[in-house]
Amino acid sequence: MKVGIIGAGVAGMSAAWDFLNAGHEVKLYEAEARVGGLAAGFKDEGWDWELEKFYHHWFQTDADVLKLAGEMGVREKILFPRPKTSFWIDGKIVRSEISPSAIFLPLPLWAKFRFGLGGVRLKLTPKWQPLEKVTAHEWMIANMGQKGYDTFFRPLLIGKFGDEYQKVNMAWMWARVKARSLSLGTFTGGFQGFLDELARQLAAKGAVFNMNTPVNAIGEQDGKPTLTVNGEVQVFDRILATTSPGLLLKLAPALRETPYGQNAAALHTIGAVCVVLATKEQLLTDGTYWLNLPATSPNKRESRFPFLALVEHTNWMERAHYNGDRILYLGDYVPADHEYFSLSDAELIERFSAVLPTINPDFKPDWIRKAWVFRAPYAQPVPYVNHSQHVPTIETPLKKVYWASINHVYPWDRGKNYAIELGRRAAGLMMGP
Repeated sequence: MKVGIIGAGVAGMSAAWDFLNAGHEVKLYEAEARVGGLAAGFKDEGWDWELEKFYHHWFQTDADVLKLAGEMGVREKILFPRPKTSFWIDGKIVRSEISPSAIFLPLPLWAKFRFGLGGVRLKLTPKWQPLEKVTAHEWMIANMGQKGYDTFFRPLLIGKFGDEYQKVNMAWMWARVKARSLSLGTFTGGFQGFLDELARQLAAKGAVFNMNTPVNAIGEQDGKPTLTVNGEVQVFDRILATTSPGLLLKLAPALRETPYGQNAAALHTIGAVCVVLATKEQLLTDGTYWLNLPATSPNKRESRFPFLALVEHTNWMERAHYNGDRILYLGDYVPADHEYFSLSDAELIERFSAVLPTINPDFKPDWIRKAWVFRAPYAQPVPYVNHSQHVPTIETPLKKVYWASINHVYPWDRGKNYAIELGRRAAGLMMGP
């Protein structure tokens, strides 16, 4: 078969891997200059390693990542150091991952016991389906107690989902907890190195990459699906789109009037914003890698911190890989119409970095050697109650046209492991009868 893939991100390239190994021809079309999509990286002058635009890591339980890396012959390049993750509570950094330090959680004894019991129950729950019938807000209050929920998880849900935080279902939270490991993984040289190696091996197998090449339309000709690219119609036997719902409906407007298209249009997603700082000094001097920051209000201006997560990457990876720089991520999730998408880079950098003295009083603006801002309007699905009933199938009503997006990894959260699984699952479906 001749297969056309829209998007050279993780899902698209993983699908291409299986198509090529089965003897099919593959052309990938990517609007950006580099492969990788949301997982792509960048490299400053003097750095040995690439750095992700949006913070990423793998878990030791990420079986699909490990399987593909093994097939590629690069499994030994995956590293799994164990970093320290923490919460900011009442002006203090409190270690948060499962460890003996859990007995020092700042909760009354009974609240601590109930909170821990609820966590164990969640970890031991084998299936997610019953949990999508209830919100995380309701489940956590009932099973972990009001005090524990208000101290730990309510602030994080508010910070991530804003006004929608009480509507997110518990299956999403189950997936966030179920498959995690304490050691977190990366690829030697950065994740972009893994993506570039995958692209290199795909090209060696015959894949054709069309970079800086957005697709204009999905259509049909003589019973076969087509892609219009730079005004030219190209005919395929199968087409896989790995786009956002909005772009899918723009490329294939015929879907809009179908129940499938209406379901796709109704999916709610939010965007991601990251300010990345290369600093001269260490901010989180206790060694914390990931610091969860509490939100007291969906209005970012009313919360103490204007972003959700503070990640000191070089408390996990050696700073020598980045020419001695300390690397900080200041990350947040907001809707695509939020002011964070309209502020200038300088304005966003100033607003985010202005709160860093709260965490380390020694911080000064002249610590910052260089700063970058990355924004993605389509980054995180918002899963409501019974969300699985509203996610469209991978196979679309358009003949031999398929769609695989971050919405399709539900109840799992977006991530490279699940993008790999999704891409390979889509390829298997497309190669079926």
